Amino acid sequence: MSGFPYLTQSGFIGAAPAQQQPFAIAGIPWDGSVTNRPGARFGPRSIRQASQMLCDATHPLFDVSPIDRLGDLGDLDLPNTGIEAMRAALAPLLPPLLAKHHMVWLGGDHSITLPLLRAYRDHFGEPLAVIHFDAHCDTWEDHFGEPSGHGTWVYEAIQEGLARADCFTQIGIRSSGVREAREYVQDQGGQIFTARALRGLESPAQLAPMLDAIRQRLMDCGNPPLYLSLDIDCLDPAFAPGTGTPEPAGLTSNQVFTILEELADLPFVGMDCVEVAPPYDHAELTSLVATQLVWTYLCGRLAPARS
Repeated sequence: MSGFPYLTQSGFIGAAPAQQQPFAIAGIPWDGSVTNRPGARFGPRSIRQASQMLCDATHPLFDVSPIDRLGDLGDLDLPNTGIEAMRAALAPLLPPLLAKHHMVWLGGDHSITLPLLRAYRDHFGEPLAVIHFDAHCDTWEDHFGEPSGHGTWVYEAIQEGLARADCFTQIGIRSSGVREAREYVQDQGGQIFTARALRGLESPAQLAPMLDAIRQRLMDCGNPPLYLSLDIDCLDPAFAPGTGTPEPAGLTSNQVFTILEELADLPFVGMDCVEVAPPYDHAELTSLVATQLVWTYLCGRLAPARS
């Protein structure tokens, strides 16, 4: 596929098409791997639309705005014919973007994260640490009889050596599944903080044991490049109803914002926000929270070091 088709609507928080800006947004509107409700291909559009309410986008905690340092590439030009065709078209687009920008990717379903991690592994020359927010463990060995999908990417990433198993953190896991899948990351040496274990914990002080454990694990692993993958269904459907596979008893928006704010100084190299499915949203609740989570991540990258 040739080039990057820029949006006719305003970019994320009004950003112009990406050129020399250090940070860039790109949409990957693929949802051909969902196992329940489709619609995540419309996620990038709805997140951008919701971002227009942020005005000058100055963050109330970090006191910075990413507007002048952010560009928007629009949605990448990809086929919707099949997952392998999509990934084959996506792969050559990624290296020049990683060489030029700190990227934030708007999905799309969660199967987009595997080809992204392949590109990041090649770019950095080493496997990445990953922080993964999700209701689902995404560690199944097959995708309902198919080899790859939005529920297999964690298993594939660890098996391929794209992500360090000992530096992989999952937050918010709560869906049904056999023990071998639910605890796969922990069995491989990583750490899991389930939604049940985090119930009622929202403030920095309450979440400190988890935050400290994440920091300690990164330090023990030598602070490798860190990637953030945020599936919007980590949130309880009360906060994010517009998603393909909603799971009750999830994280609150306060919890996720606190975690992102408190870990803002970690060595993140990129982020994706996936599984926003506008056809099932109400009053833009899901798009709005996704927008502000992405915005918080970007502002955290720009904020001066906090004592």
